[in-house]
Amino acid sequence: MSLIAHLTELRNRVGRALLFVMVGAAVSFWWYDHGLGEFIRAPYCGLPDELRYGGETGDCGLLITDVFGGALIRLKISFIVGVVISAPLWLFQVWRFLTPGLKRNEKRYGVAFVGASSALFALGALLAYLSLSAGLRLLLGLAGEGTIVALTAQDYIGFVLSLLVAFGVSFELPLVAVVLNLLGVLSHAALAGARRWIYFLTVLFAAFVTPTQDPFTMLAMATPMIILFELAIQLARIVDRRRARKAALDSFHALDDDEASPLDVAPSRLDESPDTPGEDERVLSTRSGR
Repeated sequence: MSLIAHLTELRNRVGRALLFVMVGAAVSFWWYDHGLGEFIRAPYCGLPDELRYGGETGDCGLLITDVFGGALIRLKISFIVGVVISAPLWLFQVWRFLTPGLKRNEKRYGVAFVGASSALFALGALLAYLSLSAGLRLLLGLAGEGTIVALTAQDYIGFVLSLLVAFGVSFELPLVAVVLNLLGVLSHAALAGARRWIYFLTVLFAAFVTPTQDPFTMLAMATPMIILFELAIQLARIVDRRRARKAALDSFHALDDDEASPLDVAPSRLDESPDTPGEDERVLSTRSGR
């Protein structure tokens, strides 16, 4: 394709991706009054009464301090949720733009890539949502007695969304390692050799990314990420072994019909027990009369 054709393709793919995001945002805007807003407020409403402003009366409300606060919050939530629910569609557009530069066997990973990335993001967001209540209870409880905690809607919604997005994006990192291995950029040997550094940087990354800054939320992010990274390393091992076997078989196709195939002259290990003498030892003992 020419440069103009590439730019045209990029424009069409970006336009379709934005259209999918807009449709998802419109659905989320309608969904806000039909359970989405209550779903977001649920971790805060589940806190003890003394940690919520007006909790003694059984109310569960968030403060809005400006006229446009409610509209901006709803638009922000609608856009972010729209990006999330439309992720399989716009990620597929990204993949379709990249596939012309890939080999035929690499294109088959497209559906698996989109499905795995969506599932990992959803898993990370779900784990963040489940740990949100414990994090809020710990942080708000540190204020001590004699204080009244009154959260504004902007602060609380921003905190919840940042936590969900941080967990969701973080769970995509092991998938990036798998994709780089499938493309031949990152080998299993490199991943296995850097395993300790990967685990250390994962814990450090979780400590900086989590908005709550408490050890419970940090471990809730770091532990599944370490498990996913280990699965990525083992998957890279399988992929590299299959790639090596295929390369060994393909090397014979380049030989002429009258050319001898290369032989592996490396000595093989004998399956013998340490107490059983080898063939050479038996021959020497026979010749020496032992």
